[in-house]
Amino acid sequence: MRFSKTSLVSASLLLGQAAAELPPIVMKGSKFFYENGTQFFMKGVAYQQDSAASGQSTGSSKYSDPLADPTSCRRDVPLLKQLRTNTIRTYAIDPTKNHDECMKLLDDAGIYVISDLSEPSLSVNRDDPKWDVELLKRYTDVVDALSGYSNVIGFFAGNEVTNNATNTDASAYVKAAVRDTKNHIKATTKRWLGVGYAANDDADIRENIAKYFNCGNQSEAIDYWGYNIYSWCGESSFTDSGYDKQVEFFKGYSVPVFFAEYGCNIPHGAEGRIWEETTALYSDKMTGVISGGIVYMYHQEENDYGLVQIKGSTASKLKDFDTLSTAMASVRPSPTQMDAYNPTNSPAACPTVNSKWVVSGDRLPPTPNNDLCECMYKSLTCVPSDNLKTTDFGKIFNYVCDQTPEACDGINGNVTSGVYGPFSMCGDKQKLGYILNEYYNSQNQASGACEFKGQATIQAAEADDRCKASLAEASEAASNTQGGSETSKNIAVPIPMKHLFTIGDLAVGAYVVVAMGVGAGMVLL
Repeated sequence: MRFSKTSLVSASLLLGQAAAELPPIVMKGSKFFYENGTQFFMKGVAYQQDSAASGQSTGSSKYSDPLADPTSCRRDVPLLKQLRTNTIRTYAIDPTKNHDECMKLLDDAGIYVISDLSEPSLSVNRDDPKWDVELLKRYTDVVDALSGYSNVIGFFAGNEVTNNATNTDASAYVKAAVRDTKNHIKATTKRWLGVGYAANDDADIRENIAKYFNCGNQSEAIDYWGYNIYSWCGESSFTDSGYDKQVEFFKGYSVPVFFAEYGCNIPHGAEGRIWEETTALYSDKMTGVISGGIVYMYHQEENDYGLVQIKGSTASKLKDFDTLSTAMASVRPSPTQMDAYNPTNSPAACPTVNSKWVVSGDRLPPTPNNDLCECMYKSLTCVPSDNLKTTDFGKIFNYVCDQTPEACDGINGNVTSGVYGPFSMCGDKQKLGYILNEYYNSQNQASGACEFKGQATIQAAEADDRCKASLAEASEAASNTQGGSETSKNIAVPIPMKHLFTIGDLAVGAYVVVAMGVGAGMVLL
């Protein structure tokens, strides 16, 4: 373990830090290894309060960073160690906070970390998916905050974002997040850190989504696949639970697979869990394909999945804690040595577009480029008024994209054709400025065409040589896709725009499922 890039620590902590450091985990083929070549199996616990099971939202933009709470870490890490935990999963960390003490406690206990990159108010939203400059900053800030610790395995770029056949379009934006996060790690970190995805177990999409995130250019594909699975409940079996089908499907997968959440609480609640699935997970039937798993969850909350009850500053073990501890003590997974392992599995073929999968496998949304977005905005003549409230953005998007659909081409995206506007990755205000200016020009800059009852205004357009070159390049790329609207189709059922603009969450891009035609303002990536 090393220190975060932004932390300020005392000399005594620095000296203590130098004394012990877990070796980084590495990946080869479909398995994880310690640096010494011994195979690594995750024996994990989900560790974060107020984290919803199975990728659900807690409905709050507030969250508590478990790695920035040394008091709780001092209380909880010894209990995690009693469970023989070697990995914890966190769902949202605050990159502005100091994580040194908790990470040191975990390191000393032999515990690694895998963390989600999002937080409740900043993530790819399945109902209005986008990948923009704000999300890229959030994700890379988390990487920068944790990449200096050697006991970090990697990250999840999404958790059940696509959770059924009605929202498969969101996966294109999550895979773009995977691509850009991996590129950031490559540019800023000297060791391997993985970026993966955690999926739910939905029969309609489980195979397509696993193939999609694994297919194509491997610099854009996941490094590992997390599976949130709750199919083994109480007394069950390898076949009755469907575990046999998971092993059969993933035996040809080219990257590591593990259970990112498991621990069904049916039929007797959390304390009635008997952990037969834990014994199975580390048996020879599964360890050749599945690299362990992460129990959901440490904290007992209303959803009744906890191992430990927290009251004030006291942690009390529940019945399923001791049962899990006994199960973990008995498992003996059969490891493979890295030197003797020669992986032969190849990446999956991308799934074909159909009624239950709308995403093309060979093109992703563009990498967010804040400089280009700022250049674009400065070059505009008609822009939003400074006093325009974000809650009013949707009305203007709705009007302009209804009245002049081509004005919105440059910010739209089509996951089926793989065609995305050059400014589809910009911020909401920048996108609004773009369509206002396009509308203003479509009206021949007529008097009143940039008023919108005081919600838009004229600014003096400017662009330096650097901006001119960037905008010219974007314009040239867009011009190469003229005529795309004739072949572009959207399989998703159109939804009236007025029901899509959930401005409280700044979900202003959802009009793309209505105005999905591809025109001269689009860029083919």
